[in-house]
Amino acid sequence: MKHIKLHGLVAATHTPFKDDGSINLAAVEKQAEHLLRNGIHLPFINGSTGESHSLTFEERKQLATRWMEIAKGTPLKVIIHVGSNCLTDARALAAHAQQVGALAISALAPSYFKPRSLAALVDCCAQIAGGAPETSFFYYDIPVLTGVNFPMADFLAAGREKIPSLAGIKWTNVDLFAYQLCQHIPGDFDLPWGNDEFLLAALALGAKGAVGSTYNFAAPVYHRLGKAFAAGDLEAARQEQFRSVQLVKTLATAPCGYMGAAKALMGMLGVPVGPARLPNLSPTPEQVKQLRVELEKIGYFDWIKS
Repeated sequence: MKHIKLHGLVAATHTPFKDDGSINLAAVEKQAEHLLRNGIHLPFINGSTGESHSLTFEERKQLATRWMEIAKGTPLKVIIHVGSNCLTDARALAAHAQQVGALAISALAPSYFKPRSLAALVDCCAQIAGGAPETSFFYYDIPVLTGVNFPMADFLAAGREKIPSLAGIKWTNVDLFAYQLCQHIPGDFDLPWGNDEFLLAALALGAKGAVGSTYNFAAPVYHRLGKAFAAGDLEAARQEQFRSVQLVKTLATAPCGYMGAAKALMGMLGVPVGPARLPNLSPTPEQVKQLRVELEKIGYFDWIKS
């Protein structure tokens, strides 16, 4: 099979909730329209930003189905994260993703009972990907959250033998040394970058695509960054990258934490994705007001003007 390449900006989207905590499928249309207005054609749903581990199996299927319905007839191509601590669920979610027509699937490692060896991780991914044999599979490497940390070059070398649909790695890992090693593993693997706050470093090392949460609400910053880098204007690219750093710091240091602050920011942009679901926290009305003050202070609302 010909593997998909995730080039350009891929927005890791939020799962929208109503105030009572139930899933809000009606909000997906506004999310999709917002992405298209901002030049983003690749949504990555049900991932970390989508609070996937706080969703039920059925909610994940419902959200995937709704995104595919909304994407039909538009430039949007949907990537669906299917990882779970239960591999049977993950395989079933992969099968569902293929059934509804996902562009690609991705999966985190099981993170409660962790794979104890690289071979076990490959076997886990093979079991998941086997549910969608005709759909490109990206392993989602994010060791800071899963606690699973194996040499990814070795994973690709072993994985290409056991996982025919293996297209690459969603690289949410700060290890640029390992990133370069993976770029030279035979197999034409794709390595979309997953650390928004130093995208420029990855571009300098040959990254072609990136998956991240801030592309939901700061796409113009990254479009300018990419254009400046392509034009050889490193000073302008660095300026845009530092804006990203300031934005991430502002959200991450909010009292409610990054998730709740980012979802509140989406609401400020007219895309109400609702509260975060426990164990993530949501900001109080006063904290939302203070967040806006902090965002205005760094110049965020000027940065996102196209």
